[in-house]
Amino acid sequence: MPRVAINDLRGLFQDPLPASPVLLDAGCGQGKSFQYLQSVFAPSRILGVDADPQSLRLSGEEAARRGLNVELIGSDCAALPMPDASVDVVFCHHRFHHLVEQEQALAEFHRVLKPGGYLLFAESTQAYIDTWVIRWFFRHPMHVQKSAAQYLMMLHKQGFEFSSQNVSYPYLWWSRARDFGLLVRLKLMKPKPFGHREETLINVVARKPLHAPAEGKAS
Repeated sequence: MPRVAINDLRGLFQDPLPASPVLLDAGCGQGKSFQYLQSVFAPSRILGVDADPQSLRLSGEEAARRGLNVELIGSDCAALPMPDASVDVVFCHHRFHHLVEQEQALAEFHRVLKPGGYLLFAESTQAYIDTWVIRWFFRHPMHVQKSAAQYLMMLHKQGFEFSSQNVSYPYLWWSRARDFGLLVRLKLMKPKPFGHREETLINVVARKPLHAPAEGKAS
């Protein structure tokens, strides 16, 4: 649910939100995030990118229904057709587990972000994707699925900056695909605390550094 993820990501900012940002919704799908992004971030421009023509058509209809001016772009996230340092915020909501070229897509997000720009990363982890109900209804590239820790490592490796205060691990009922949290809701089982469970979701507000690292030094 994009509303839940966007509200959670909003709470992970330690600095003021960027003013009137250019915002890229990477893998915008049917455009269900547009109204919440507009409400929370008040962007000067919203760019919606998706590789699927049908999704772009539905996104356009959703934007029109909400009275939003959204620029829609048909493109793969691993090859974004926009200039370097042209975007203030990239929003990526549960798209990475669909992508085979994850490192290339993350590098593109980093490239198009302005120095000091933000990546809002909301993703399902391998612990959720590799469950019977998801395997039954959906097909995903299983060889690229990652744990929460592996996603954090990938973001660090690309050069994004964040602290533990910029990360959350929602444990929503629908992400507990083995029983959808039914045993907990029936009080037949106590919920597992953080650190004693496989995290099913991860949200991160990661920032592109204001200054590039010195040549020859690690990022």
